[in-house]
Amino acid sequence: MNTDQKQPKRLNILFMMDDQHRGDCIGAEGSDWIHTPNLDQLAAEGALFTKSYTTLPSCLPARASLLTGMRPWAHGLLGYASMASSYPQTMPQMLADAGYRTHAVGKNHFEDVKYGYESIDLEEAWRGQLNGPFKCDYRKWFEENHPEKDVDATGLGYTDHRGGRAWKYEEELHPTNWTADRAIEFLETYDDDRPWMMKVSFKRPHPPFDPPKRWMEFYEKRDIPMPVVGRWAEDWHGGEVGSLEADPNAPRGEFPDEEILASRIAYYGCISHVDEQVGRVIQALKERGEYENTLVFFTSDHGDMMGDHHLWRKCYAYDGSARIPMIIRWPAGLNIDAERGGVFDQLVELRDVLPTMLDAAGIEKPETVDGSSMLDLIRGEGEWRTVLDLEHSYTYWEGNAWVALTDGRFKYIWFTLLGREQLFDLKNDPEEAADLADDPGSADLMKRWRKLMALHLEERGEEWVKDGELQVLKRSPVRSPNFAKHDAGSSA
Repeated sequence: MNTDQKQPKRLNILFMMDDQHRGDCIGAEGSDWIHTPNLDQLAAEGALFTKSYTTLPSCLPARASLLTGMRPWAHGLLGYASMASSYPQTMPQMLADAGYRTHAVGKNHFEDVKYGYESIDLEEAWRGQLNGPFKCDYRKWFEENHPEKDVDATGLGYTDHRGGRAWKYEEELHPTNWTADRAIEFLETYDDDRPWMMKVSFKRPHPPFDPPKRWMEFYEKRDIPMPVVGRWAEDWHGGEVGSLEADPNAPRGEFPDEEILASRIAYYGCISHVDEQVGRVIQALKERGEYENTLVFFTSDHGDMMGDHHLWRKCYAYDGSARIPMIIRWPAGLNIDAERGGVFDQLVELRDVLPTMLDAAGIEKPETVDGSSMLDLIRGEGEWRTVLDLEHSYTYWEGNAWVALTDGRFKYIWFTLLGREQLFDLKNDPEEAADLADDPGSADLMKRWRKLMALHLEERGEEWVKDGELQVLKRSPVRSPNFAKHDAGSSA
């Protein structure tokens, strides 16, 4: 017997994501205005999911779904607020318990609680603008190595949608490059016998929109699509005339075309900059010789309306806000007999990322996890959900609180504080320009979806559903009662 013969190494997991990346902003989806060659190549070698959603389209609740694999009511965070401190099962902790070395790089939206990550290189530079005591690893690195420079020199805020303000320094100082550099450093110096799971989380294309100048110049020469504004949106949000220059953080408004175009150019520039850095990380993985022993993900936490329907930012049920990229590239070491470059139109969601990792790592999925392994879709095994739930509590203005259901063909939205409804035919109207809610020909469809929503919300009690009828809420809770079960310091 050859005692020097090595046993097959367990799969590594490279989980890459960015922040506020719309699902239609990938070249592989047929979007010819966006330049994402590295993501396109990843999709060509793996699987692209074209109906991938974030159930809760804002940073913190979306990340709660990622951490736990739970649906919103179960993990309890229904809107933009702090995550619970002690979820019963988390992605990094479960993998660490199974023998993985867990490491996170970039934006995580947590400081004191690691949720199971053994080590973290944090890029939360935007928090420095809040004048709090906390400084992330990136901001400390920048200030220590370049004390003569101002990391906030563009003058852009952390929800600022103004364009036309490129990064002012060498590209290697940009937080997007820094995040990739820390990931590459981890790969180049890793000498542990344990398999690893590394999360690489880029903050961009979340504002500030500050890509290197060359990327803004690149998009200035391209044919950039302008926002789609549906007939319903003119009635709901038309007349809110304003300016991004005057109100950079506005969640809605009719703004000058030149401001919209500048914002979109900068946003797309941020996406291409992230794509470029994704390529660098993948190249480092290949040079390490572990590309065919590593499961690779790419996704985002939510999108950005970018002026569609006169709306900006996130926290909306519409696809610009709620649909996200989802790419999985499985390694040869996983022994999946499936054609590469597959395109899947089943409804997948961030809650499915954790069970997919567990599946690849050979770890049993706990009962607390509501999501399913997307590897089953790639293998062509089992059944899959036919309806997906989405929601978000009150944000931005009175009445902007909602729950939604979609089967991939239709999307039904119930505005919980208004008792207002919308229905869109995503097959024939993917841009959600025509609201069918008041169309007499859609009365039976509306009745069906209203009933499905009542069944979905029934577990929440009579405040939400009474005698089978949807109820208009008096308040929009940011947390469900289940949140208190997961948070050691919560009185919610």
